[in-house]
Amino acid sequence: MMMNPLPTSRREFLRNAGGGFGIIALAAMLAEDNLLAQSGPTNPLAPRQPHHAPAARRVIFLFMSGGPSHLELFDPKPDLQRLHGQPLPESFGSVATRRNVERNRLLGTRRTFRKHGQAGIDVSDLLPNLAHCVDDLCLLRGCRGTSVTHPESVYLVNTGSILMGRPSMGAWVTYGLGTESQNMPAFVVMPDPRGWVKGGAPAWGNGFLPSTYQGTVLSGGAAPIRYLNPPAGVTQTQQRRTLDFVNRLNQEHLRTRADDTELAARINAYELAFRMQTHAPDVVDIARESQATRRLYGLDRPDTAEFGLRCLLARRMVEHGVRFVQVYCGDTNGWDGHTDVDGNHARLCASSDLPIAGLLRDLKSRGLLDSTLVVWGGEFGRTPMTEGTTGRDHNPHGFTMWLAGGGVKGGQTIGSTDAVGLRAQDDITDVHDIHATILHLLGLDHERLTFRFNGRDERLTENSGEVIDRVLA
Repeated sequence: MMMNPLPTSRREFLRNAGGGFGIIALAAMLAEDNLLAQSGPTNPLAPRQPHHAPAARRVIFLFMSGGPSHLELFDPKPDLQRLHGQPLPESFGSVATRRNVERNRLLGTRRTFRKHGQAGIDVSDLLPNLAHCVDDLCLLRGCRGTSVTHPESVYLVNTGSILMGRPSMGAWVTYGLGTESQNMPAFVVMPDPRGWVKGGAPAWGNGFLPSTYQGTVLSGGAAPIRYLNPPAGVTQTQQRRTLDFVNRLNQEHLRTRADDTELAARINAYELAFRMQTHAPDVVDIARESQATRRLYGLDRPDTAEFGLRCLLARRMVEHGVRFVQVYCGDTNGWDGHTDVDGNHARLCASSDLPIAGLLRDLKSRGLLDSTLVVWGGEFGRTPMTEGTTGRDHNPHGFTMWLAGGGVKGGQTIGSTDAVGLRAQDDITDVHDIHATILHLLGLDHERLTFRFNGRDERLTENSGEVIDRVLA
């Protein structure tokens, strides 16, 4: 039998072996970017290795729909009180608002601020319960957005872009990390039952990511998961057989349509829904919660019961392995205090302050806060100038968000707005910086968490964003 001669030169050896080197290099790069585990017929929500050791394993994002006023809550301005009723000084320059509000007079707040916690951080009297948690909070007082309208700003904070159709932060996180539970959705959204956020479902959509990464909507009340139980008279065995038959047909259809992410997501959704019928009722059943826990979230009070229930469900969700939970506070208009910002915020703080403080305390007492990142914020803040006589207009130029738990150094403020609270001026944190920091705390490098779309490696932070190092514990 004739044997192939051995390579006679280095050039010939490299030519023959070059293809193998390329495959080895490609495998190494794919493994480094965590893409091998994301390909093939495996579960797209299977747990994945982060880029670096994470401080947090899960997120609860408390979204204050409508744009809460930093000037009434977290950012006291003595100069604004002193200048109440006067025009905005020319030294502050012009500013883009929706209705030329910069021509209106400055509006001092009716609220009083006191220093709280060991850090001595100023918090409004509208938040007496959250004020006791201030040593766990990292306040970002120098936040800045780009749009003065609700939908675009909602999309920016949730998806990193003012344009509709990009993946939400929850979708990116589940794409990058998968889920810790195969019996519950990886990404759960609980809108305010009185009305959805302006901009609607794209705020928690999957965008150009596969459909399996979109948020799953749950509600409060006795049946937060609609249509979960099978029809009367249908046994679990019958349902399993039906699902197996449908699954076989879908898989045959999918073999010739490998890029049909909608169908792949539907197949996974059928399987997940079946498993949820066994496991989800225990997750959403609060009957076993103690009376002390119910009081902690305000379930015994009419003004806090509804939002308190959704905050309690958020804790139960992360406790059972849900990766990303988003809870919306505020009906269609929510915190949008155009005509009576004080009355508007007094009502919403009355319904949310106690439940949010209860959530932080409950997570902490159960040893979950260290591994759960809690984020609070809305789409923008409010102007220091009046709209009408007692309201404030939209202000993306300077506002406050806060982070707690999950690797965050609490008891501090980062950044500031100017003397009247109009613009962020020191240690400014753009929305992409906040997103980069959240991903970093979860063990994800925002520049490496990418998805190829239309010939471009897209990411949550688009073309900018830096981790806010001072946030990190």
